[in-house]
Amino acid sequence: MNILVIVAHPDDEILGAGGAILKHTQKGDIVKIIYLATGITSRRKSGHHNVSSYESKTNDVKHMKKEIEDLRTDARKACSLLKVKNVKFYEFPDNEMDSIPLLKVVKTIETEIEMHKPTRVYTHHYGDLNVDHQIVYEATLTACRPVNTTVKELICFEVPSSTEWNYPITFNPNYFVNIKSQLEVKIKAMEAYKNEIRKFPHPRSSENLRVVAKRWGSVSGNEVAEAFEIIRMIEK
Repeated sequence: MNILVIVAHPDDEILGAGGAILKHTQKGDIVKIIYLATGITSRRKSGHHNVSSYESKTNDVKHMKKEIEDLRTDARKACSLLKVKNVKFYEFPDNEMDSIPLLKVVKTIETEIEMHKPTRVYTHHYGDLNVDHQIVYEATLTACRPVNTTVKELICFEVPSSTEWNYPITFNPNYFVNIKSQLEVKIKAMEAYKNEIRKFPHPRSSENLRVVAKRWGSVSGNEVAEAFEIIRMIEK
């Protein structure tokens, strides 16, 4: 089965579906992960417009570009731990995807779907606090409309430090994946993101990822699990 994982930022794929992704590759499924936003550019010290200079000083731009490359290097290391060989990075502005025409994002995703021909797509939850996550969900939902597509299953995941911080929309999982054999690799993959992993009690800490996995495990009758919300599943 071909799987497409569509995320806004590097590390979202690990936080939301790292265990499930590894389980797919272990079964022989072909997984591709696409990262739509840079994950860095919103951290610039000045400026607003989405241009190459970001209205920042030259040294700031050079440093930011290096941070982007470092983050992508970390992403490749994390993906290698999950046995994912096919990744693609796009250049949409970090935490400013709402400034981009939605159609442009939709077309980007449609192109990826046409190339990879996935049966299942994983993406962000519609209730996330992060604006990029919201845009990616909306664009993915549009790109996966059930006419003339290979996509039969559209599934959302949570991202600790985003999904649980939005109100009143909540994550209501109805699909759980036992990740007992995958959890420690998921955590190692998250730790590959040297500048994104945090210390407990931050939601993106290694300890908290274990807590979240145990929580969903207890909900689903497993020791540990990842939780997902099925948006659409079509059987023909």
